[in-house]
Amino acid sequence: MKRPAVDSLAFTLDAAARAIAAVIDGRNLELALAALDLPAAARPAVMDLAYGTLRCFGRGDFFLAQLLARPLAEPIVRSLLLAALQRLETRPEDAHTTVDQAVTAAAGLARGRYKALVNGVLRNFLRRRGELAAAAERDETARWQHPRWWLAELRATCPDRWREVAEAGNQRAPMTLRVNRRRVATADFQRLLANAGIAADVMGETGLRLARPMPVERLPGFAEGLVSVQDWGAQQAAPLLDAQAGQRVLDACAAPGGKTAHLLERADLDLTALELDAARATRIGDNLRRLGLAAAVKVADCRDVDAWWDGRRFDRILADVPCSASGVARRHPDIKWLRRPGDLARFAAGQREILDALWRLLAPGGKMLYATCSLFPEENGRQVAAFVARHGDAQRLPMPDNDKGCEWQLLPDADHDGFYYALLAKRL
Repeated sequence: MKRPAVDSLAFTLDAAARAIAAVIDGRNLELALAALDLPAAARPAVMDLAYGTLRCFGRGDFFLAQLLARPLAEPIVRSLLLAALQRLETRPEDAHTTVDQAVTAAAGLARGRYKALVNGVLRNFLRRRGELAAAAERDETARWQHPRWWLAELRATCPDRWREVAEAGNQRAPMTLRVNRRRVATADFQRLLANAGIAADVMGETGLRLARPMPVERLPGFAEGLVSVQDWGAQQAAPLLDAQAGQRVLDACAAPGGKTAHLLERADLDLTALELDAARATRIGDNLRRLGLAAAVKVADCRDVDAWWDGRRFDRILADVPCSASGVARRHPDIKWLRRPGDLARFAAGQREILDALWRLLAPGGKMLYATCSLFPEENGRQVAAFVARHGDAQRLPMPDNDKGCEWQLLPDADHDGFYYALLAKRL
């Protein structure tokens, strides 16, 4: 049966359902959306619905469990219902249209066998909305929209703030820019935005948080390299590493290149950027060219030192290591549902290998910044403490310009995502 017209809500529901079904099957949301090869005009609405549905997956899945007598045999139909339920909750004034268009989308799935079921489930939800919403408040996963094991980790990590951290993880992330100060001053770029009718608040030396997210194509000077998109929390890495002009610097896990570029915007450096994945390494080069910057970009596993290192030690190393990404789950809502409790130990093992491999590359007196976008101590404070215990020449340094001691855990809020930083020095 023919798929719905591209400009219809039925098309948006159908495409979002396909992406959601891919995530339920274990795939990455960004890759799932890319595989759909959506028309440019349809992409924003499909992305908005897919991301919103996955942020609230725990709630929608709870509703379906109450509304269905048995699990659905067709994952795509389940995903269509989840997307439709999300829209019914966020656009209640369009309830009739949502139900009608969800039924139209269902006509193109599984030979139309589920049209009546989709219609019945959604109308039943509308009749029982108050009752179901009250029941969701009593279910932990539905209420906080995170897996139970994740909530348990949050309670243990930040017992006084776990509720607000969970709530932040369910919201849309802010869109923050980093001004390329080699080309324009922050205040001058803020005026460029204002002249284009774009409101933004200054955050620190180079940050501008937009009042509303928008496509980068609408940003004045983006193509010319005046500005990049980078969360304020991520913008803290380059100042913390404090690389000085002329120093040899390694960004060991560099893609997509935001922190690499920020380091180069701050000082003239002899910088090497490593990335294991060739396609992601290409993005580093693309970003640097747009910004008018240069680095030696290599496709390599930073742990396989003999395969890429020239034997000259680095003055500064940024170890922004692979992690659970629990601090950026609102930007990547599939993470909450793809991660498993055992993944933390797996990530921690890889982080340990990276730290041990990189340490021998750091010059005596040099600094290494350990960074994650994780909220969990197994990947953060415990990892760093264990590293220092293994390496007698490692010294923890206080975080400059703040009162965080020797580590800095940023929790996600309205201003930034969640990040962890620890600064290490190699004794002379």
